[in-house]
Amino acid sequence: MSRVGKMPIAVPKGVDVAINAEQISVKGSLGTLVRPVNRLVSVKNEDGKLSFAPADESAAANAMSGTMRALVANMVNGVSKGFERKLTLVGVGFRAQAQGAKLNLQVGFSHPVVKDMPAGIKVECPTQTEILIKGSDRQVVGQIAAEVRAIRPPEPYKGKGIRYAEEKVSLKETKKK
Repeated sequence: MSRVGKMPIAVPKGVDVAINAEQISVKGSLGTLVRPVNRLVSVKNEDGKLSFAPADESAAANAMSGTMRALVANMVNGVSKGFERKLTLVGVGFRAQAQGAKLNLQVGFSHPVVKDMPAGIKVECPTQTEILIKGSDRQVVGQIAAEVRAIRPPEPYKGKGIRYAEEKVSLKETKKK
């Protein structure tokens, strides 16, 4: 059996988990997340602990039990604590502004770029060169951060562009004559 799938998930106080035949619903202080249940995995809620087991002896069921456990653990974590990604802007004149559910970027183009945020995602700009993307769904937070980074990814010669806060950009040496 999957090592990840064997570990139970402790459900913190203030988080409600509802399991039925088709889906798992996790409700907490930061919102509600719903995920369909894979038929290869059986899920049980016993005394505030969620346990996952493969429904049969196939390798696919074994692998899926670990995957479902990780996805539901992220759901529980998201509705209780939330997830965030931090992006930094590197470049002269590069700035970002959060305006409600929109992110306004000036990153060296002839026009400002406006990115709309989906429901459940909050964007903040503590400084003009920092962007904080917060939300309860880990996949959506990461996807939005990747889309914002793709507007102007860091270029390899000077390192200018939008990058993750923890990202290291290795610079190339310029071509010599």
